[in-house]
Amino acid sequence: MKPPAGQSLRDEFLAWQCRIRQIAMRQDGGRPSPGMRPRLLDQAGRDLVPALTVLMIPRDPSESTAFFRFQVMKHADPRELYERALGFLQADYFQQPASFSDQLLAILPEGSKVAAALVADGRCILAFEQFSQAYRLPCAVSALQPGDAARDAAIWHNRLFNPALPETVHVVAFKPDWASARADKSHDGRKTLSL
Repeated sequence: MKPPAGQSLRDEFLAWQCRIRQIAMRQDGGRPSPGMRPRLLDQAGRDLVPALTVLMIPRDPSESTAFFRFQVMKHADPRELYERALGFLQADYFQQPASFSDQLLAILPEGSKVAAALVADGRCILAFEQFSQAYRLPCAVSALQPGDAARDAAIWHNRLFNPALPETVHVVAFKPDWASARADKSHDGRKTLSL
């Protein structure tokens, strides 16, 4: 039995995200690539933020969160911490797309007007594009509260690259509506809808 179109699109998107993240870790020193930094649009399609870095976390983030926390607490030298983190993320972390949640996360500073507006509205669109591939994902938006496993995972992941990240940041969750999402492929500069 063929999976529903939304599920197929979700699986394709997660595989694509894992691929581009693995490339970023292995070839670009972990710097977020364009496909990891979607345009943030309101429901009407108006630009809110030109590029918002989003994270993927495992469905069960407990093991990776424990590893990230241990590395941050163990290494006082930011360079050594960065190298350990990069080694872990370059290895097999992104090898199993099915092990990742389809909820995407973004960390925004305390007092962020963008975070407040997103949570108040409760919906947005994330528009991803890289390597002749594009995805447009309508999303439900929520703020994750202290004690939430996904929030902890996002904070400790980001502390690998910014150990001074405070606990007071906003962690915003984006849950795609896969039935309304689109994937576009670009051929010779022309975009064609694939779903």
